[in-house]
Amino acid sequence: MRILVIEDEPVLALHLQQTLEAAGFAVDVAYDGEEGWHLGDTEPYDAAVLDLGLPKIDGVTILQRWREAGRGLPVLILTARSRWSEKMAGFQAGADDYMTKPFEMDEVVYRLRALIRRAAGHAQPELNCGPLRLDTLAGRFSLDGVPLQLTAQEFRILAYLMHHAGTVVSRTELMEHVYDRHFDNDSNVLEVLIGRIRRKLKADLIHTVRGLGYRLADEVGA
Repeated sequence: MRILVIEDEPVLALHLQQTLEAAGFAVDVAYDGEEGWHLGDTEPYDAAVLDLGLPKIDGVTILQRWREAGRGLPVLILTARSRWSEKMAGFQAGADDYMTKPFEMDEVVYRLRALIRRAAGHAQPELNCGPLRLDTLAGRFSLDGVPLQLTAQEFRILAYLMHHAGTVVSRTELMEHVYDRHFDNDSNVLEVLIGRIRRKLKADLIHTVRGLGYRLADEVGA
């Protein structure tokens, strides 16, 4: 899953990036509102973390522009502004969740996982596909009840397929949602990683749809 962080405080932005990457996300960071609005308007993110007090373009304006343009990505606002009127302005602009600084980094991770899961149409925190299970809150896979050992890249690929089980995900879509904007998407690394995941699953759960992409068996329950 790919996250956009828009935060003008460099230390906080770095801390968020490191925390989210350690939790299994691919992360892009923008340090002002203009760059953040542009990235959110042109790149396919699974969620955004948005500060309100930004240089060049403020967070509420960014959110309003995204929503007016039909950008439906879940947005978690992080801000030092704690007055109810300011929170209301964020929600009226289209925010999905709101946290006031200072905050716990782990809570940011849990809230983002919940936002992404619900945006994909899953009500419960646990997703199942045959012997495969994903605890979306803990960020852990298990196979037949045994923890599944995955690298960070393998986890992102399988998690994206799990959230969209039963639908064909193109190679381009998968690459766009599991890697940041600096990744070389002409690489054959995706095919290599899909092969490794298949061997670890020991079950025919990931199907190749020739000329279209990949599909995780649609036996997912929530």
